[in-house]
Amino acid sequence: MNKENKSNDLQDILTQTIEQMKMELGGKFNIDKINLAELERRTGISRAKLRHYKKDGFIIKPHGRTGQKAEVTVLTGYTGLLDDLLRKNVTNAAVCFEQLQEHGYAGGQTQVRMYIKNHQELIPPKRMLVDPQGNRGRRYSTDAGEAYQMDWGFVDVECSDGSSYRCACFAMICHHCGERYIEFFPNAKQENLFIGMIHAFYLMGIPKYILTDNMKSVVIGRDPDRHPIWQHDYEAFMKTVGFETKLCKPRHPFTKGSVERLIRFVKDNFIPGRLFSNITELNYQALAWCRVQNGRYHRAVDCVPDEKHQRECWQTAKTLEATQELMFYLCPPRLISFDGFVHYEGQRFGVPYWYHKRICRVQRKEFELTIYDEDLNRILTVHNVTWSRKDSFCRDQYVSIQPEEFPSVPVRSKILQIEETIRDSGFSKFDFGEGLWDE
Repeated sequence: MNKENKSNDLQDILTQTIEQMKMELGGKFNIDKINLAELERRTGISRAKLRHYKKDGFIIKPHGRTGQKAEVTVLTGYTGLLDDLLRKNVTNAAVCFEQLQEHGYAGGQTQVRMYIKNHQELIPPKRMLVDPQGNRGRRYSTDAGEAYQMDWGFVDVECSDGSSYRCACFAMICHHCGERYIEFFPNAKQENLFIGMIHAFYLMGIPKYILTDNMKSVVIGRDPDRHPIWQHDYEAFMKTVGFETKLCKPRHPFTKGSVERLIRFVKDNFIPGRLFSNITELNYQALAWCRVQNGRYHRAVDCVPDEKHQRECWQTAKTLEATQELMFYLCPPRLISFDGFVHYEGQRFGVPYWYHKRICRVQRKEFELTIYDEDLNRILTVHNVTWSRKDSFCRDQYVSIQPEEFPSVPVRSKILQIEETIRDSGFSKFDFGEGLWDE
């Protein structure tokens, strides 16, 4: 608030107080004989200032030097240096103050701060901070079914009991038409990346290549020629499914801006106000949301994504066929604990005792969790996913009887058992018969 506004506020207070005193005194009120002590008590203005205001009829006039600026200030002689710092985008008042002190500036930092505030026009805009480097960036386009973009997003989930955990959202979008797919997982491990990609390929088809950033589950480094060194499991997955991968430049999100925008759209449109009981139900809602969004007109791609994807992209994209090799990615391996449980998505599920290997494979489909043997040749058991914190036991998880040995050769030995003889106890001699005490 500037001094003029303060003066106006003070004038309003003084005027209202005088009007209130005039209403209280009525005809006895005289502005020339007003009680300055009472006026001081009501307004908080000192009596000396009230006497000064009384000479002007209680009209607060601006200071006589208001609006005037001194011709010489403590910054005189240093403004050129300060202007040069601002043109170089050095706007930190503390840094500028230290630079001026090195050249003999004897003033304070407040004057420097006020000068920077009043000379913002010297600061270059952000796009002019560096020298121009040729043509500006432009949006690129791809052919139908040529490229999909994928990435991870994260959101914090608050539980009804006050606890919270972090949930990962896998997102994939067709760069040509904007067809989108999202799926939520408890974490962003590589096994969940494979599951999300397979589910997306089932709905959208297999493109020529996938565009992504430098995920640890995708690439582990670069060779001397700056070619990517793929993570061996991801490289095997690419060969199995039949696509290629292109990596974006580090710290350059514009390359895969479509999926970056999709993740932000999910956080702004799908997440707010969302209620769910478990991740399976959340994925049902996410799939329904994707169908709605894919069926709407989007100005960015100038089409209805679902219609354009069916009409153009599916002509080039390959159909993903269910094979035994894909099942190994859809059913990640799990180590069986000493008490016969496997961990999956934060819960424990029982495995039958007669399965003697230490590793099995697990697949959750909707509200059922199926446990296979290590080679996917046999179903060991099926659990109903209740998402309870309690362990889920299965039939034959533990042996119900103790181990029993049976003869390995024919039994020829015999022994005779006779009827048990009932012997009299030592107290039988004291039995005098019934009715003796009645005689």
